[in-house]
Amino acid sequence: MDSYGGHYLNKEAVLSPLGAARMCQLLLGCTIMALVSHSAGYSATYGTFCMFVWCFCFAVTLVVFTLDITRLHTCMPISWDNFTVAFAMLATLMYITASVVYPVYFLQTECSGEACEVQIYRIAVTVCSSVCCFPYGTEVFLTRAKPGAVVGYMATVSGLLKVVQSFSACIIFGALANDSEYNKYIATQYCVVVYSLCFSVTVIVIILTVSGRTSALRFPFDRFVVVYTFFAVILYLSTTLIWPIFSFDRKYGKVTRPDDCPRGQCPWDSKLVVAVFTSVNLILYFVDLVYSQRIRLSADRHSWTTLTFYNFRSSTRRVDECRLHRSGSGGPRSGSRLHSCRRDCLPQNHSQFPRHRSAYSTGTAETGCEFYH
Repeated sequence: MDSYGGHYLNKEAVLSPLGAARMCQLLLGCTIMALVSHSAGYSATYGTFCMFVWCFCFAVTLVVFTLDITRLHTCMPISWDNFTVAFAMLATLMYITASVVYPVYFLQTECSGEACEVQIYRIAVTVCSSVCCFPYGTEVFLTRAKPGAVVGYMATVSGLLKVVQSFSACIIFGALANDSEYNKYIATQYCVVVYSLCFSVTVIVIILTVSGRTSALRFPFDRFVVVYTFFAVILYLSTTLIWPIFSFDRKYGKVTRPDDCPRGQCPWDSKLVVAVFTSVNLILYFVDLVYSQRIRLSADRHSWTTLTFYNFRSSTRRVDECRLHRSGSGGPRSGSRLHSCRRDCLPQNHSQFPRHRSAYSTGTAETGCEFYH
């Protein structure tokens, strides 16, 4: 528990804008589940997915809110800030998807009798689900990386893009599983391998970051992420070209949607979804690569860097600033030393200080400190 004193309960978890956003999330989530359970109803795969989204997001939000207000999150062996912002981004995407899927499959243009009453409940569910996207989006906005602020990697543009890339890949997998006929050609099977590989590595990056285990790796994690992102761009570029050819070219498939294709079970629709989100993920990985390189170049232009240390175990949330002087021309790892630091949040032995890794924050289990420059 917190050894620095202070109140046991964190009133900022309720009175701050972030706390207000989370309470709105809980209120709307509870309302949605009550409406669906009472009369709106759900069925089939799409309805089950929507209900899972609402229940999952409500449950995790309740846990986050409870741990934050009781300060019990300090006992958890994870990077709390990275976890909360990653979940907020994921919940935003999940709510957007559910807000689109539910009305498409459960709202009817015409109704009569008791069906109209059910229709009203379903409209209310759709409205509440759409509105709930904004509190989660607000949490992402409030906790995102800002100039001069101490943040985790997941709060940066690259970190948030990792979540979007993973979610987009999940949509691709869902479309592939819905009779997409991807096993007809070796080329389309290659595309599935690319989707699976990139998704797996991206999820591993997120897990390592949220768990705070990146500093335990025996290689520079930031460089690995950038190199992987570069290869992901190349791989997705190839799938962006291959998948449409083997799905919509007259030689391998059909250019237009067949008239006798049933709604929700049409291979052509699944192929179109895969093609669209393949292009979306290509753009996301490319933006991720450009942003990561821009941050790297921006950091390398300065011979002096301000490091801000944040003791996340302290209830006072005091911030200590240090100066890191770089010597030599071989980059930040060629010769770096600490200079004029206040030692409140530093290891007793400077050899324990984590070497310069990137423009993002990282953490050390020995001190409970994070730095950002």
